[in-house]
Amino acid sequence: MWYLCVFYHRLLDYRRPEVESLADLFGAFDKETDPQSKSLEWRLPEDHHPDSPFHFVNLPSEQIACNIANRSILVKGIYELWGEGSSFEELEEAIKSCPDEQKLPYLTSGSTFKITVDSFGKVVSFQEQNDRIQQLSYIPFKGQVNLSHPDHKFWLMETDNYGSNNGLPPIVCRRIFFGREIGAADRKLLPTYQLKSRTYLGPTAMDAEMAFLMANQAQAKTGKLVYDPFVGTGSILIAAAHFGAMTMGADIDIRVVRDGRGPDCNVWTNFKQYGLPMPISLLRADNNLPPWRPGLKEVFDCIICDPPYGVRAGGRKSGGRKLLKGVVGPYTVPDDKRNDHIPSTAPYSLVECVHDLLDLAARMLVMGGRLVYFYPVLREEDTIDTSFPEHPCLKMVASCEQILSFRYSRVLLTMVKIAPYTDDIAEAARIKHLEFRENHLKWLEDGNLHSAVFSPLDMQLNAAGGTKFSKESKPKYRGKYV
Repeated sequence: MWYLCVFYHRLLDYRRPEVESLADLFGAFDKETDPQSKSLEWRLPEDHHPDSPFHFVNLPSEQIACNIANRSILVKGIYELWGEGSSFEELEEAIKSCPDEQKLPYLTSGSTFKITVDSFGKVVSFQEQNDRIQQLSYIPFKGQVNLSHPDHKFWLMETDNYGSNNGLPPIVCRRIFFGREIGAADRKLLPTYQLKSRTYLGPTAMDAEMAFLMANQAQAKTGKLVYDPFVGTGSILIAAAHFGAMTMGADIDIRVVRDGRGPDCNVWTNFKQYGLPMPISLLRADNNLPPWRPGLKEVFDCIICDPPYGVRAGGRKSGGRKLLKGVVGPYTVPDDKRNDHIPSTAPYSLVECVHDLLDLAARMLVMGGRLVYFYPVLREEDTIDTSFPEHPCLKMVASCEQILSFRYSRVLLTMVKIAPYTDDIAEAARIKHLEFRENHLKWLEDGNLHSAVFSPLDMQLNAAGGTKFSKESKPKYRGKYV
């Protein structure tokens, strides 16, 4: 059945993928359907631009539509459309021609109702709202008005002739919609979880809205185990825990996961602040040297993360001066330093980081599990470099761009595990990684951000013909060593 889906006018690239991920979560597709073909049927209202907040979507049932709307972050509401038109006369004709069996169950004398007037591209005064509601007198409402807790909610929505200041190109004429609300998003989540009121924050804490979007893309829910290998202060896991998922995280910096800023200001207190279930575990672990025992596979239902790519924090892996000089023998921490020892680290390029992340997902995700992560891209004349990472076990199902500046963007990638992990798969993934690495040579420009992000330090030293470690040989970004 076709429903009117009205979005909030923000993060335009993320709107449809979020709805399709939630549709899959709530059973809108056949379980045997290939992940790549799991997409909904969409269409735009007459004369509307693709960026318009109004879309029509075909969903299998009202219950699924309600579940999607109630959980979504970017859906303002999903409505059963009773009529639309370019004028109130056309709207009246459309509503009157709507089948009685669709309308009458919601117009009975024993029910209560509420009509809300909304608009996009213009402000409607209180008097104009009342006038519009009075014009709907031809609809035979028999119930009582209840503005607080009505049994049925109806919406009269219109778009004005698009001007230059409402975020959309011009259209031919306005459009007016009237329908019954099926479900609506709970945007109260965002003020509740906003970063400025959070107890423990770091420089890379994920914005609450984006964290909830990532959790929806990963289909986090009760009974699922969600893992973040770059957990930081736990922003992403907080969103997953809100939806009932069990959570687990890791970070290479033991001071973040163990100490925080004291006993009353750490990752654990963030979960306590919101009354959420505590993580199963927070590990000090290196994504380049995973701690899992050999043979361990298919543990996590979702992996959600924001890998370090050198903008707010540079990637680090286990290592140090000795490793960079070619000394790779085992290192034993003296007994008197074990309690407060902080292991040495070395620069960790994004290419290497993403390869390790995809290998982790291919090995540790259950079949059908999802990997959701951000990836930086270079923009050239309003186009982006689309050479995204690949893995034989993982299928890309969504990519959502977020523009950071004129030159750079980041893309939220969603991948689904479609094949079991084997030694042959691991070798094929290694080859793909080498090909992917070669594709990014164009980014290795002197003085460019990506020369620090994508070029490993040890490769630079080898290319220079020596292994001497010095400040001058370190890649720099904004004058700081990474």
